Amino acid sequence: MAQTREAVRESGLAEARKRELAEKVYAGQRLTGPDGIDLYRSDDLAWLGRLAHHVRTGRNRDRVMFNVNRHLNLTNVCSAACAYCSFQRKPGERAAYTMRVEEAVAKAAEMRDEQLTELHIVNGLHPTLPWKYYPRVLRELKAALPEVSLKAFTATEIHWFEKISGLGADEILDELIDAGLESLTGGGAEIFDWEVRQHIVDHDTHWEDWSRIHRLAHGKGMRTPATMLYGHVEEPRHRVDHVLRLRELQDETGGFVVFIPLRYQHDFHDSADGVVRNRLQARTTMASPAESLKTFAVSRLLLDNVPHVKCFWVMHGLSVAQLSLNFGVDDLDGSVAEYKITHDADSYGTPSTMHREDLLKLIQDAGFRPVERNTRYEVVREYDPPPSQAQRRGEPQPVDF
Repeated sequence: MAQTREAVRESGLAEARKRELAEKVYAGQRLTGPDGIDLYRSDDLAWLGRLAHHVRTGRNRDRVMFNVNRHLNLTNVCSAACAYCSFQRKPGERAAYTMRVEEAVAKAAEMRDEQLTELHIVNGLHPTLPWKYYPRVLRELKAALPEVSLKAFTATEIHWFEKISGLGADEILDELIDAGLESLTGGGAEIFDWEVRQHIVDHDTHWEDWSRIHRLAHGKGMRTPATMLYGHVEEPRHRVDHVLRLRELQDETGGFVVFIPLRYQHDFHDSADGVVRNRLQARTTMASPAESLKTFAVSRLLLDNVPHVKCFWVMHGLSVAQLSLNFGVDDLDGSVAEYKITHDADSYGTPSTMHREDLLKLIQDAGFRPVERNTRYEVVREYDPPPSQAQRRGEPQPVDF
């Protein structure tokens, strides 16, 4: 007896549909929204991994990129109170802080001896800091560390700067670029669909402004990342919609260099004031490792026009980061150093920083060739794989789940 549509949905994806999707992938055809939703329906991780790895190795061979970077959060004081965020504090709250310019420069300079190549700067939407503080910080950082690229501010922050300065994003970006800005960060994207977004964010930077600001940045020659926060109240259809919006914008501008799925985190850590700030926590579960790998794979398959997919190891753990390299990922971020936005929430074991040698070992142990890059994904240095792994296979390494 033929299976009903409901029975097929419950048992996974029908074999005929899997063959159809595989044929499209191997033929290099663009996948559709319904294709993406069906890929999420499949529980055959090995099959998804093979498809994503085929695309990943076709683009990037056996290379895995990383950089030596430091995250710098100038302030955690924020006018918003997004439902998922454990980082933000209100003015006067215990553990609220705002760095002086000199303090920020001293923090950044701590990694000078590690041949730091990038500063990644993301902040709260501070209600009283003047706009001029931000270009001043960039100028001072660039003067102290001229060889370091400045990747700073989410589109949400640029939108906030418009409000506090009275300037438009075009003029704001010009001033920040003059101060040393090389790239925006990819944050503030979360999930674009309003059905979900209204439950998770507490600011008014939505798809229209997020895309407008990245379009402007791309027009000025920037190569920016894009992110997606997954594993909370959204469904696979919302993830597919999110990725396809980015794909359409990429068709227009070509400015996205990497896509970064970010795993939503519960607030496991007891904050200094004992407050659990994650208001989604009581009604959500974090994405499992299998769901994370599926999300990487489907994202790689749908985003046929973005060169790289990154696993931010801080949010996924080192084991999942290694596994993700067989599910479409070809970038593991970098040394990171003190990523407070995640580490203010989690306590499940990721280190606060990784050094260059740690990253080399992580990548080589997974059977791949490490490639150090800069912010624009230009190669700084390509490392040899271990002799025993010199002949990297085109198919994924066997993995025990």
